[in-house]
Amino acid sequence: MGSTDRMAAQGYETNAPSFGVTIGRVVNRIAKGQFALDGVHYQLEINDGSNHIHGGVINFSHRLWEGHIEETGVSFSYTSPDGENGYPGEVFVTINYQLTDDNKLLISYVAKTTKATPINLTNHSYFNLGGHDSGSVTDHIVEIDADKYTPMVIETTIPSGEISSVDDTVFDLRSPTRIGDKINEVPGLGYDHNFCVKSSEKPCVMYVKHVTHKESGRKMEVSTTKPGIQFYTANYLNDSTVGKCGAIYPKHSALCLESQFYPNAVNQPNFPSCILQPGDMYTHLTAFAFSWN
Repeated sequence: MGSTDRMAAQGYETNAPSFGVTIGRVVNRIAKGQFALDGVHYQLEINDGSNHIHGGVINFSHRLWEGHIEETGVSFSYTSPDGENGYPGEVFVTINYQLTDDNKLLISYVAKTTKATPINLTNHSYFNLGGHDSGSVTDHIVEIDADKYTPMVIETTIPSGEISSVDDTVFDLRSPTRIGDKINEVPGLGYDHNFCVKSSEKPCVMYVKHVTHKESGRKMEVSTTKPGIQFYTANYLNDSTVGKCGAIYPKHSALCLESQFYPNAVNQPNFPSCILQPGDMYTHLTAFAFSWN
């Protein structure tokens, strides 16, 4: 799914749903836009209720990147200055997109910093395997290989800090589940939760399993090197959201699977750390594999 075709570049610059963009420096929410690092308190922009989300209003998705055409893909580079949107350190980011012969889209991220800083990058693509204008994704079958998730406080949309079992909850998606069979039982507007994905037999690669659309036979499988995945059912799209070819994208007309560190990890010492230190390198690989029956 994407922005309107008319004046497409401008559409993507201003698109509030963040169709297909790179989110940074930190995807998801930071409670009250605050964190402390190396004895210094940082206050970020508040742009989501009382919280900071997706790196601020003018985040990585609104910056101009330098592009390079590769043999089987394209890469983009951006230097985020020290203090941008309140974050410490000058950060150098490169993202590579590669299409493979076996119908995979590989997205790899590399980042370095001059000061300790939180880094949590992701791609915010929306998917509807029935077609971008086919309506609700409640008929999609989803399977997420996660025994645990991070419960969210509905009033603040911030994780409680717990890492809980999915057993006997609407978050148990370990077997193929029709989204429409559970979405109305999810507290809040729908799924917008972080799942703690399990590692596979391949070192450093986490498999999130897959999404299928029976009517079209299309299937998407996602894998990532990050410990979390945000499963989001486009709860904030509405009948005023205009997409490609003038299509209307209503609530629940798409889903996102955003690979990430856990939300608000910078304030939760029991969550995997999202802090990048000078001299270290942030690396992150996510793969979307497409097939059909």
